[in-house]
Amino acid sequence: MNILYLECAMGAAGDMLMGALYELYPEKERFLEKMNSLLPGVSAEAQRTARQGIAGTHMRVVVHGQEEGHGHSHDHDHHHHEHRSLHDIEHIISHFDLPEPVCRRAREVYALIAQAESRAHGVPVGEVHFHEVGALDAVMDVAGVCYLMYLLAPDKVMASPVNFGGGTVRSAHGALPVPAPATAFLLEGVPSYGGDIRSELCTPTGAALLRTFARS
Repeated sequence: MNILYLECAMGAAGDMLMGALYELYPEKERFLEKMNSLLPGVSAEAQRTARQGIAGTHMRVVVHGQEEGHGHSHDHDHHHHEHRSLHDIEHIISHFDLPEPVCRRAREVYALIAQAESRAHGVPVGEVHFHEVGALDAVMDVAGVCYLMYLLAPDKVMASPVNFGGGTVRSAHGALPVPAPATAFLLEGVPSYGGDIRSELCTPTGAALLRTFARS
């Protein structure tokens, strides 16, 4: 049996998971070419990096010349930002030139995020809006992880307990405790813990991807 194990001692985010899976896939250029054909003005590149002396891959997504942080952002203030609704995101994903199982999984991930945001903000799922650049950044992360899972085709995906970090995180709604409310909802029933690191280690996008793929 081909088992994929995700070690989440330093949390989980869309770009982190995509970078880890990218390292396992042998046809790296093929993957990047496909990802860079999905959305005009949006590109993904794999950058070699090192943390604590250990080499790894940072997946950098650039949206119309801007690089967002990992994860996703959301906002309900229509006066200051352009937004995309869950319906808009699903429409974008449905038109990707990717196998249908990949698009279906990506829509499932976003549905989980929207449901968690709906609970966190007390609004219907249809009223959850994602900040435009952050949303496209996260769409690429989600699509990339779903596509790599499809290409690698593990028989089973397992994950360690998830470290969500600690302290606070800045959002469009101000400072929120870690885990952010949406992340906390997504991690319900998932073994998780906080620690001494005062940072958001697990994003809603990362939590939703883990919920979608990890079976134990």
